[in-house]
Amino acid sequence: MIFIMLFITFFQIGLFGFGGGYGMLSLIQTEVVVRHGWMTSAEFTNIVAVSQMTPGPIGINSATYCGYVAAHNAGYGSVASVAGSLVATTALVLPSLILMILISRMMMKYMKTSAVKHVFEGLRPAVVGLLAAAALLLANAENFSTPHNPWYFYISTGIFAATFIGTFWLKVNPLKMIAMAAFAGLLLLW
Repeated sequence: MIFIMLFITFFQIGLFGFGGGYGMLSLIQTEVVVRHGWMTSAEFTNIVAVSQMTPGPIGINSATYCGYVAAHNAGYGSVASVAGSLVATTALVLPSLILMILISRMMMKYMKTSAVKHVFEGLRPAVVGLLAAAALLLANAENFSTPHNPWYFYISTGIFAATFIGTFWLKVNPLKMIAMAAFAGLLLLW
């Protein structure tokens, strides 16, 4: 039963997940943590971290790991958990594949029309909203600790601020920022 629910859930996310992988994160978290309870918020946060570090799109990586964790937490073994990964990943990618095959020819023909331009102009704010929601959903106690534990809270907030300043204003390569933040976390939060 979990495999059917995984397929339906991730197919819907793939169908309505505009804005790429980061835009899908809030949808994925709402479905797998809140609605279905397949994993905890802390497990989802770990999935997002691993998805960012592994090659490939973050949305697809997250679906793969969520499928595995959901099947594993449901009591299935390793082989069935891998099947959960495959089901979630396939379901997430399938709507885009189908839609692109169906509309690719029409899109090239009608891309310059005002109706299509207006549709894309309307989608842009929605994409920004989904990205903002994903960022806000990740700003939780699992990522920043709580003020009740001041050392972890201030260090986490400091690492966040340094990373934001480094990538946004100083234009430091994001890969270098990830490595430096990981190193700082090892040193300061050990």
